[in-house]
This record gives sequence, structure tokens and C-alpha cells, in this order.
Amino acid sequence: MPRVLILFAHPALEKSRAHARFIQHVPPRDDLTFHDLYEAYPTFDIDVRREQHLLIDHEIVVLQCPFFWYSTPALVKQWEDLVLEHGWAYGSQGKALVGKSLLCLLTAGGGAAAYTHEGYNRFTIRELLAPLEQTTRLCNMRFLPPYVVHGTHRLNEVELDTEAQRYRLLLDALCDGRIDLSGADQYATFNAALDTLAQEVLR
Repeated sequence: MPRVLILFAHPALEKSRAHARFIQHVPPRDDLTFHDLYEAYPTFDIDVRREQHLLIDHEIVVLQCPFFWYSTPALVKQWEDLVLEHGWAYGSQGKALVGKSLLCLLTAGGGAAAYTHEGYNRFTIRELLAPLEQTTRLCNMRFLPPYVVHGTHRLNEVELDTEAQRYRLLLDALCDGRIDLSGADQYATFNAALDTLAQEVLR
């Protein structure tokens, strides 16, 4: 079974409703590592070798963060710039990440309709993640459709708890190998892949 690494990046977790609730539902498993980047590196002084060892030791990387200004929080870019070194992550000799998978697990204040070509933001979230997707592919990793929780500011407590339970189901399913990652691109979002799994579980 694959080992899963959650790279968690939230610069203001004390103000978060969704992510604060989600991380309370991280299942306690030996094959799952939760790594809070802002807690580990409050001054952005990243331990590159530590981060590289974490990547080597896991097959699936879940980048969990809020979707800020159509991108990730600043520390994620710092992490990319320093950790994904030429000759290690990419280039003719950079083979450390070959075959691994990256899943972006994001929250967005806007509703799903806002992230369409006809919507307020004009682009889909996957299109806005194009630089990260190309970085992933340059490192010979599989970029999975993003898992997005929309409209987080408007979720009531019941809806928030439902999303937190789905979050735990997703993590357990990834660790247990119950989602076919090779066929994930048939889905616009990873939410749909999880929905398919949930239906199968309920049969």
C-alpha cells in the first residue's frame, strides 16, 4: 500500500474554519504523515534535505492549503524553489520523484460555478494550477485532478462536518489503495473520484 504525505500549508490557521476542522480528522495511521510547513518553517528557512527525505519515503503527496489569489500560499512556492533541485527532482540525473503522485487538496471561498469559463473567475481551478501541474510533470510525477472544497465561508456546521468526514474517507482511501490513480484523469476533480468510491462502498 502507498505511503501518503500531507504537506499542509496555511499561514493563518487560527482564522481557518475548514482546514482547522479537517486536520482534526487526519486518521492516525503509520502509513500517513502530516507535515505542517508553516509550523516547521515560520521564518521560511526550509530544511531541504529533510523535505527531500520525506518525499522519498512517500508515494503520494497531498498538498493541502487554501487557494489564495488563484495560487498556493507563499511558503509553498519557497518550498518548490528550494526542495525540487535540478539533478535531484528533475534534469537528466533527477529521478528521485519518478512515479510518485501529487494531489492538491484545496479550499476556495468561491462556489464551483465561479471557477468555470463562464464564471466570475474565468478559469477552472485546474487551469489556474497549470504552473504547479507542469512542475509536477517536469519531476516525472503524476499530477492528479484537484480535490476542492468550494464555498467554505458559507458552510454551516453540519456541512463542514460532512466535508471533514469526506476528507478522512479520502485519506483512508488513498492509503488503502482503493482509488485507481492511473484512471483519475477521467474525472474533472478528485471529488468525483471519491464520490465513485463512496458509491461502491455503499453497494
